[in-house]
Amino acid sequence: MWRLAWLLIAWPASVWAEVESQVILQTSPLAGFQYHAGRALFPLMQVGDRLQLIRESDNPYDAQAVRVEWRGAMIGYAPRADNVDLARLMDRGTQVEGRIVNLQKGRNPWRRVLFEVLVVDDRQ
Repeated sequence: MWRLAWLLIAWPASVWAEVESQVILQTSPLAGFQYHAGRALFPLMQVGDRLQLIRESDNPYDAQAVRVEWRGAMIGYAPRADNVDLARLMDRGTQVEGRIVNLQKGRNPWRRVLFEVLVVDDRQ
């Protein structure tokens, strides 16, 4: 018990700042994975990798579109069913980022990449 308490006290403040500054908004499958660079990049991806979320308000197919990129390459979108609140937050200037939480080989592209969206507190 004392070891756990000591470990928690000994953690650098920067680690605590990161833990306290992110709130999980949603967890979603990656949409459109099979149509973008995701298929070629899948073997390089790892659970925990950060994803950049980019608002595409001028997308002709979905006015609420949020593009998902891994290391600068487009790999898909936040699903249409899950992007309304996310788009609204991003339009208000809320800082968000994604993180891969599960990678699964298989034929169903909707199960290949599961990612979570984090609201980032930039008041640090």
